[in-house]
Amino acid sequence: MALIPVIPVRSGVRQGQLLFTALGIADAEVDFERRGFVTYRPSARWHLERAGGAFVHGYNCALAESDLDALLGTLSDVDADLTGFAHEGAAMALALLDLLTFWRRPRWRRLVEAAPRHVYLIHVGAGWAMARLYLRRVPAFLRIDPLLWPLVADGCGFHHGFFDPNRAIRRTVPARISAAVRTNFDQGLGRSLWFVCAADPQAIARAIERFAPERQDDLWSGVGLACAFAGGAEVPAIAALRDLAGPRLLHLAQGVVFAAAARGRAGNPTAATDAACRLICGMTVDEAAALAEETAHALDLCSEGAYEEWRRRIRQRWR
Repeated sequence: MALIPVIPVRSGVRQGQLLFTALGIADAEVDFERRGFVTYRPSARWHLERAGGAFVHGYNCALAESDLDALLGTLSDVDADLTGFAHEGAAMALALLDLLTFWRRPRWRRLVEAAPRHVYLIHVGAGWAMARLYLRRVPAFLRIDPLLWPLVADGCGFHHGFFDPNRAIRRTVPARISAAVRTNFDQGLGRSLWFVCAADPQAIARAIERFAPERQDDLWSGVGLACAFAGGAEVPAIAALRDLAGPRLLHLAQGVVFAAAARGRAGNPTAATDAACRLICGMTVDEAAALAEETAHALDLCSEGAYEEWRRRIRQRWR
């Protein structure tokens, strides 16, 4: 997608209507055929396009509705398994507005404070805004959570893979991104593989093999997160994914644990989350979420590497 211009608000026109007209995203933007994704897996395609539709809905609602309470009410009306995606979309819109109107930046932070159950996805959504404006570093106002702010870079990576798969995935061209968040970016890029390949384990494994070896751990981590959070794969496919991960299984499992933590905090774990936790991690959703919580305890949140240390602890504890 092209760089979004700053559109001035004209008198006599509702700001929400103008923003929707200038910045809105059409539902067709998440259509798999239009994006050039795998389309021969109908059930997975339907499931994942449904998630994309919830994201677009949340994004457009956040542009059109300036009242936060009203927006939260609209987001809560989405099917329970999709509320995270809707909040992610809303977070993208509000972060984008904050970035475009740099002299007033209360919108995204207010969403973080008002919807703490979806804080993981709200950080990821901000990364979409970062990617849309071609930013290389995570802006300071998006780094309010000392542990979760790297998820902004994760969202940036997902955006690159979802909207430019030919370059980011098929040609594996490294993005122009700060070295400090490159591993987080690649985790998000790995999540996008779940959509680009329509949850096909073999296609995902082949795609990851094209990347440099030093990037593959983080890609597998992102795949695990998407498998358990977004869903769309049957039990045999999840088992195949586990086997295909091979020596990178620890990273796949770490992503699944993160998904369990996000779903657990939001209070909306799904059958897909449960299946991924059992088949890949050998534990229940509650056990995986508890592992994420336990390993986050006593982290040095003043350290730039707190998030990476958290991931390392999960891999170390999971066997």
